[in-house]
Amino acid sequence: MKKTLTFTMVLLSLVVFGQSQVKKGNFLIEANLGTSQTGNTNFFLTTSNEHTAWGIGLDGGYFIIDRLALKAGFGYSSDEDHGVAKDRFAYKIGAKYYIIDKIPVGLDFTGESKDDGGNTSDTASWIGIQGGYAWFVSKHISVEPTLRYNFTTDDQKADSFLGLHVGFSLFF
Repeated sequence: MKKTLTFTMVLLSLVVFGQSQVKKGNFLIEANLGTSQTGNTNFFLTTSNEHTAWGIGLDGGYFIIDRLALKAGFGYSSDEDHGVAKDRFAYKIGAKYYIIDKIPVGLDFTGESKDDGGNTSDTASWIGIQGGYAWFVSKHISVEPTLRYNFTTDDQKADSFLGLHVGFSLFF
């Protein structure tokens, strides 16, 4: 019982009083692992029945005040279905706020340009909201599981979708 109580107190103090890098003047760089939905800046790879999709991307930000960072992100993905490639470029502009230095919530605008091998090109956009938890594994690194919902701005061009992401963030 004593060990359980001690462990609980240490864990609680880490959550509430842990070392934080979400201070004014710091920079943030994020790499996210997630699903292969369109309009994201994740790292992903999926393969199924002669269909392969992959993507790379990064987000970065600057803390303009304690806990509030303005962010931008860029991503590239390729989706090949039966020999026809579809290239996509995504960008993201928004803000991320850390509640009690540990609970990141975000709001952003995401846009995407896609080209299906020269036959057609199109653009789509979303308003995204997200929330999660920041587990600081060291003074400058956090792991952030996040739930994100992208609301489409045009039902004719893209769908809204829900995604689960795991982010790795560097603070300096």
